[in-house]
Amino acid sequence: MYETSTLKDKLKLFAVILVPILITQVGLYLMNFFDTVMSGRAGAEDLAGVAIGSSLWVPIFTGVNGIFLAITPIIAHLIGAKADDKVPEKIQQGIYLAIGLAIVTITIGAFVLNPALNLMDLEHDVRHIAKYYLITLSSGIIPLFMFNTLRSFIDALGQTRISMIIILTTLPLNLFFNYIFIFGKLGLPALGGIGAGIATALTYWLSCGIAVGFIHNIYPFRQYTILSGWTHPSVKAWWEQLKIGIPIGFAIFFETSIFSAVTLLMSVYSTYTIAAHQAAMNFATMLYMIPLSVGMALTIAIGFESGAKRFDHAKTYSFIGISGGLIIALFAGIVLYVFNDPVAQLYNSNPQVVELTKQFIYFAIVYQFADGFGAPVQGALRGYKDVNMTLVMALISYWVIGLPSGWLLANFTALEPFGYWVGIIIGLSAGAFTLSLRLLCLQKKYSKLARSH
Repeated sequence: MYETSTLKDKLKLFAVILVPILITQVGLYLMNFFDTVMSGRAGAEDLAGVAIGSSLWVPIFTGVNGIFLAITPIIAHLIGAKADDKVPEKIQQGIYLAIGLAIVTITIGAFVLNPALNLMDLEHDVRHIAKYYLITLSSGIIPLFMFNTLRSFIDALGQTRISMIIILTTLPLNLFFNYIFIFGKLGLPALGGIGAGIATALTYWLSCGIAVGFIHNIYPFRQYTILSGWTHPSVKAWWEQLKIGIPIGFAIFFETSIFSAVTLLMSVYSTYTIAAHQAAMNFATMLYMIPLSVGMALTIAIGFESGAKRFDHAKTYSFIGISGGLIIALFAGIVLYVFNDPVAQLYNSNPQVVELTKQFIYFAIVYQFADGFGAPVQGALRGYKDVNMTLVMALISYWVIGLPSGWLLANFTALEPFGYWVGIIIGLSAGAFTLSLRLLCLQKKYSKLARSH
């Protein structure tokens, strides 16, 4: 990151930060995409099993990952304030915290996995695949959490292309691992959806190892000597990160878990309906990586400018990101509309699954617009380290407004399973509107503060 003075310079720097983040996020999600698509090729039961497993895992991972995302604004503020000497300790404590959270996540998962699956009315094969997909994937949780901490540090320095290089290196390997474990190649047994969990865990280990290598050997990371002169674990340092990270994590959890809750509520429908819902959701979520990346880039840029007390420049970045998010939402909607049939056939060849998937995709087109606006606004708020109000608004929008609306529409109208998707649209729209009001109030406050100085 560096200071800019003109709109042209800001647009150029924002693009330099954004494009690698976008490629990285799409690459990360493609791992889940490959899991789902390739499992679907193994059978409808494998697709449904991985869908259920992902629905349990994704909200937990994205929620906990919010704690690691706190590293980005913390480091961006330090760099903006030219307090580079404080960076190594922050990252080391972040790594300690990541390992601790991974152990806690695995331990809790060991106790709640069976009860959670027993609550759902699943076919035996679907339940078996979901359970062992999660068990095999859990062997990669520790390196995954460490990688996300290191990645937040890398991105905070504006070196987002390094994260991109790591993911582009490991993504083909993930595809290869999926191929041999799902379909049983190179003398290995065909494990179906369960093999996808093994492949993803292996990829997490590789991603972490490569990130460690970059930070230890490559400029500008090596000048911070993150991996030498380790400090002792500090609860005080953890709490500083948790104060920012927990609200971020819960806000993300409330948003992502509504999708998972919908999938779990749909377990009363047929395996074909579950498979079609997950297929449409899987592709739509991949498109969501675009506005999410805009939000992450805004966190870096606004965090840097806020740390330097250049609040008028931070405001300019927010307008750049949000307007870009709306344009992207329009693009995503057009992509879904034009390619709904080819997208549906990517996941399964069964005519019933394909037709149901196409119907779900039409609803996904609408909620892309709420995502395209809401995700950049959340990223901007994180850049200002304003996270507590975002948490409250996310809880109300998604769980008090969105999910109950979907349940009512699904159970008391002719929409049936599609009613849940209308509920998602209502919740996301409410969230985008309230968060934008919060951002406007915050910018007004900082503008007054800047003028008073």
